[in-house]
Amino acid sequence: MSSFDENKNIFDGLKKNIEDILDNLPSSPGVYQFKNDKGKVIYVGKAVNIRSRVRSYFRNLSAHTPRTRALVEKVNDIEIIVTDNEVEALILESNLIKSIKPRYNVLLKDDKSYPYIRITNEPFPQVFPTRKIVKDGSKYFGPYTEVKVMKNALKIIRDIFMVRNCKYYLDDEVISKRKVKLCLEYQIKKCGGPCEGLVSKEEYQEMIKKVIQLLNGKIDQLISSLKNDMLKASEELRFEEASVIKNKIDLLTIYSQKQKVLSLDSKDQDVFALSYEENDACAVVFKIRAGKLIEKRHYYLTNIEHLTENEMIENVIETFYNENEFIPDQIFLQYEIEDVELFKKWLEGKKGGRVEIIVPKQGEKEKLVSMCQANARYLLDELKIQKMKKEKYIPHPLKALQRDLRLKKPPLRIECFDISNIQGTDSVASMVVFIDGKPKKSEYRKFTIKTVVGPNDFASMSEVIYRRYKRVIEEKLPMPDLIIVDGGKGQLSSAVEVLNGLGLSNINIIGLAKRLEEIFYPDNPESQLLPKTSSSLKLLQHIRDEAHRFAITFHREKREKHIYETELTQIKTIGEKKAKKLLIELGSVEAVKNAGFEKLKSIVGEESANNIIEFYKLKT
Repeated sequence: MSSFDENKNIFDGLKKNIEDILDNLPSSPGVYQFKNDKGKVIYVGKAVNIRSRVRSYFRNLSAHTPRTRALVEKVNDIEIIVTDNEVEALILESNLIKSIKPRYNVLLKDDKSYPYIRITNEPFPQVFPTRKIVKDGSKYFGPYTEVKVMKNALKIIRDIFMVRNCKYYLDDEVISKRKVKLCLEYQIKKCGGPCEGLVSKEEYQEMIKKVIQLLNGKIDQLISSLKNDMLKASEELRFEEASVIKNKIDLLTIYSQKQKVLSLDSKDQDVFALSYEENDACAVVFKIRAGKLIEKRHYYLTNIEHLTENEMIENVIETFYNENEFIPDQIFLQYEIEDVELFKKWLEGKKGGRVEIIVPKQGEKEKLVSMCQANARYLLDELKIQKMKKEKYIPHPLKALQRDLRLKKPPLRIECFDISNIQGTDSVASMVVFIDGKPKKSEYRKFTIKTVVGPNDFASMSEVIYRRYKRVIEEKLPMPDLIIVDGGKGQLSSAVEVLNGLGLSNINIIGLAKRLEEIFYPDNPESQLLPKTSSSLKLLQHIRDEAHRFAITFHREKREKHIYETELTQIKTIGEKKAKKLLIELGSVEAVKNAGFEKLKSIVGEESANNIIEFYKLKT
């Protein structure tokens, strides 16, 4: 009997399609992608045995969590990518989740974009902070959740090592041709002068290795290496050089002492722990080098209802080590992970050496995990507090507007429209968007009126409202809580008629007439006046004035362009740039027409001046 027979009611028309796929699945490692009826990937997973893993989703559905059942019910197609081994499957799964962001996968995110320290892939590398990762062979250290920590690291690098601070690309050819000269950095002894060959490539690369040591937390090793250099310089009677090295050792010692000692073990360690509640979780990673905490990283996780604790930890490990090249000797976990051998194989391949994955039960290591978990709990509580503040806090003007307009909920998203057609030409419209009572300029829109001839505000408003909300429906964009049209009953009636035709009769909409600041409602002949000092009226005025400003600005741009195109730019050798220059200098087209040859020549040159005079002679 097919595994689908017992769940026949769930799949209906999809049974045959899915059953055929299940019957032909390979028993090899790889990645599977579940797709819905629109062909969109809704879940990505990895498996050592694709056949066994995928078929398990479609057996005994009643035993699944509600979320997994909901996922399975939406599956309309399954795409398989076979890999050579399970490690490749692990890496591919992680990359696909990151790029596709499927709905039913756990999503890890930071609360912002954190900076990295980049060491460029050049003969004479640069070292600088960045938030953008370029895959060109450069090395990246971080991300740094505390910018202060990153700045301190960069400062100690600049204080100790003579790393160049310029942005030039340097190689043997650039140096031999002396394309770059020594700068102030060399004079103040902050750079060794590789641009003029004063530092060899080998010497510079050796220095960069020490910078990498520092950034990897290998400060004790670096100090030991510098002590050897100091001793050698002293023995060779290079006392000034030995003194400079001693100053570097002192700076490194102070820098090292500021880092918190967490372990007496000299091995490199990463500690993973998490805290979760309902559909949210926070994971924290401690990076411990030579017993000292050099960095703390955290992730927020969503869509976790269907995940076990070890699955959450697995997701965090995948994400973390895809972003970080350095692999420690030991990894301490709060929970066991199912695919521990797979992860060991993957990490040991990246490291090129042995990696221990441990779930400590007692002693100092267990205390490290508990401390990490306490940090995760604190950050999760902070997230919940921020969410509560965001959900509960509504600016007073919005509350006042909700009350005065008798709305069912605060108008968190407001869209306002204005028509502009000064002197009956170049009719345009604007839409401004206010979210939480503040302008969201990235969502402002301009409209050129296409179907209306002459100054007809009612018809123009109809066209703009139709174009905007037809697109909102088709593209499933956010619906506003309140629409404002600049004008009285006529503009409002035109907008309401269009909205009704689009099936949007339940949207709150008002007209705001400027003369008396009257508020008009659909199907209500009486207008409403708000107190002149009320915060709700001030907000409405601010929104309406912003829409008017945006429309006027657009209209002015259109008219200027129209003037250029229909008059001055018809003249030979006069383009938009020269036309604009003439208008700025002379003030109007009429003034250009009446200007003398010498004046025109001083602005646009002799040939164009002759062309302007000839053009207007022919016109008259």
